[in-house]
Order: sequence, then C-alpha cells, then structure tokens
Amino acid sequence: MKRRNFVKTTAGLASTALVSTGAALAENWHSQPALLAKHSFKLKYAPHIGMFENTAGKDPIDQLKFMADMGFTAFEDNGMMGRDVAQQEKMAKEMARLGITMGVFVLDKGGNGANTLAAGKPEYIDIFLNGCRKAVETAKRVNAKWTTVVPGDFERRLPIGVQTGNVIDALRRGAEILEPAGLTMVLEPLSDTPNLFLRTSDQTYEICRGVNSPSCKLLYDIYHMQKNEGNVINNIDWTWPEIAYFQIGDNPGRKEPTTGEINYKKVLQHVYKKAKAENKDFIFGMEHGNSMPGKDGETAVINAYIESDSFAV
Repeated sequence: MKRRNFVKTTAGLASTALVSTGAALAENWHSQPALLAKHSFKLKYAPHIGMFENTAGKDPIDQLKFMADMGFTAFEDNGMMGRDVAQQEKMAKEMARLGITMGVFVLDKGGNGANTLAAGKPEYIDIFLNGCRKAVETAKRVNAKWTTVVPGDFERRLPIGVQTGNVIDALRRGAEILEPAGLTMVLEPLSDTPNLFLRTSDQTYEICRGVNSPSCKLLYDIYHMQKNEGNVINNIDWTWPEIAYFQIGDNPGRKEPTTGEINYKKVLQHVYKKAKAENKDFIFGMEHGNSMPGKDGETAVINAYIESDSFAV
C-alpha cells in the first residue's frame, strides 16, 4: 500500500482511532503506513520542523510528508531565511506536491534589541529594509505570503508617541518593498520580556492602521496575548480587521492545546465561525513545544489538535 492511502476517519471517531494507534504510529510510520489515521481538520494548523522528528526522522522532507499524512495542511518555519537556497527550493517543491500552504518565516533582522525601529535611527532602518528585500526573495522561492516582524525594544530615552511614530515610518518603508511582491509582514506582539516595544494587540492594531498597507498586519499569537492582556475572544474581535495570521500555544508552559488554561476549543470555534462568515482563511501556527518527550509526546500533540478542532460548526 502506498504511503498516502490512509483510512479517512470521521470527526467523531478520529480521536479514538489516533489514540489507539499511537504506539503503532511511533514505531511503524514508514514500514506500516496502513496503521496511520489521517484527520480532516477544520482549520489550517501549521506544525514546524522538529515537532515530529522522533516519529518522522530529522530530514525536513520526511517531516513534511508526515505532517501531510496526519492531515496538517500548512507549515511554518521561523528560520527559513537561514536555510540555503537549495534546501528552500526542495522544501517548496515538496510542499507543493503535498498540498501544504507555507506559513510565516521570520524576517531576518526585522528589528531587535540591537537595531530597534523605535529609535528611528537611519542605520537601524537600513538593516530592516535590507531584511525586507531578502525576505521577498525567500518568499518567492518557498511560495510564502507572510513574514513575521518584531520591531524591537523600547527606546526609553524617547517619548512613547515618538517611538510609535518611528516604528510606523519604518514599517511604511518596509511595506513599500513587500507590497509589490504580495508579501505581508505580520507584526507580533510578544510577552518574552517587558523591554519589547510591541506588547498588545490593540497597540499593534493602532500601528497597522498608521502604516495603512495590506502588507502590514497583525499576527495574533494566542499564547503571548493570553499572558499580556487576556480577554482573548474580545481582543480578537476588536482587532479583527488587522489580523492576518494566528499562532497557538497554551499557557502556562507554551505547549500544545489542552495542557494549560486556554479553552482552545471555544477560541478556535469563535475564529472559525467569524472567518467563515466573512470568507476569510487563516493559518494557525503551532508555535509551541511538546508537553512530553519522544514519540509519545508527538502523538499527544496530534491528539490535542484533534480534540481542540472537534468544535461544533
């Protein structure tokens, strides 16, 4: 039997089927593909390299095949810009063959503590703009439409309004490079450190409105926003017009859904219904670790997404 001739389970039976074959999945992915169960997810969840390497092996191509075999229809790779051109092209070809949509990659030197856009310094802006030009070339090779940008740290010697103006000015110039190529920078507010300039969804919404370009939108990372602002569903609604991409991680721990306090089934159901009503389509990046090590942990991740995706429509 060929690798991709898998039994298609119904939504009601998928979780049970995958749990019961978890051990077989871990031991027999290559040798006995008939034991695997492919799930039909309602949403485009995007794993990353390394998430399933204990089961699929370390080769990125094998990992992409495994993701597709499990029913995932998207993929994201923060470090894609750092891969050599041959690897990028090879991965793009495989994604096209498998029907996997490329999600975000991080724009190299898109703004950080060393060259924060909030400072308004020409040399920092030049670094960012060069990153935009390189991102366009990477996006062409891997068929990407989104690249993650973090403006960097606060420039605490300047008033907050001036910092915000500096960030908007820099992002406008970046959008001028990205827009003709059909590439969107998605700004990601983070919770990693209080020094980061971009912290909340409403602040990011304001900046996107200031930039006023289809190539500058909001990446709503549910994990980070749960930590920084909470009130997740309401904040999604308030900033909805500027959201272009979602990422997932439970809190505390930044592991797969069902391991923390976020009711992902409710959040995903809300986004699904809202997007369907407006004919929008989002990728949900699985930007988190695995709660358990090894192959069993990888099976647990898949089961967590089956459970979280089992909302009523």
